[in-house]
Amino acid sequence: MTEEHAKESGHFYTKDGKAAYTYLNKKGETKNTTLRQARTMNLVPSVTHIIACAARPGLQRWLQEQVLLSALTSTRKDDESEQDYINRIILEAGEQSKKARETGTAIHSWVQGGFEREQIHSDGVRYFESARDTILKECGEQKWVCEESFAWYGYGGKVDIHCDDFLLDFKTTSKPLDGIKMWDEHYQQLAAYKAGIGLDDGTRCGICWINTDTAESKITWAEPKDLDKGWNCFKHLKAYWYSKTQLGEE
Repeated sequence: MTEEHAKESGHFYTKDGKAAYTYLNKKGETKNTTLRQARTMNLVPSVTHIIACAARPGLQRWLQEQVLLSALTSTRKDDESEQDYINRIILEAGEQSKKARETGTAIHSWVQGGFEREQIHSDGVRYFESARDTILKECGEQKWVCEESFAWYGYGGKVDIHCDDFLLDFKTTSKPLDGIKMWDEHYQQLAAYKAGIGLDDGTRCGICWINTDTAESKITWAEPKDLDKGWNCFKHLKAYWYSKTQLGEE
């Protein structure tokens, strides 16, 4: 389940809304779907694929913080050149970033699995219960649709959970939840998901944040004006993505 969730970010979908993260080559081997293969298979890009075209200040700041943390905990060796020292810091920061992403992916899959009534690892129970209780408090009892994939308007995606009145995306963070905010890419993602699934303007869209250390959770809601801006930005990014890749939108 965790491996499948890791594949979801930034890949491709068929035009009838099925995930196409991998394909079988002529040797019968499973390979990650590339842009070249997407052309052959007539696929559409994911929401995250398109959003990645633009700078993401939140992500860039987080990556910079990882490098600084690595520098603070790494001592230069006596026989180590300045460039070797810099390279080692960057390498160690990359390893820390990878571990953080793996932790986030695991927590995301545990929470998602809980809503899908899957048996989840004992380590994931507290994360799921926290998210479940927060969502129940904010949204009340709902009949949630989980992991629904779609393709529409030249892009595809998979929504974590939604119903007629609410659409939520799960995200993890190691930072305190007090004062946490959404960035432009979050509004773009939520707006693209809402439109892709075909939900009306009255649907509330938000991010359910889950702290990786404490398992605390909190929902931040997007205002309609921010979703409108996000949708407008996303449409322009989609046009840019197709112009750059020459995939050929129909």
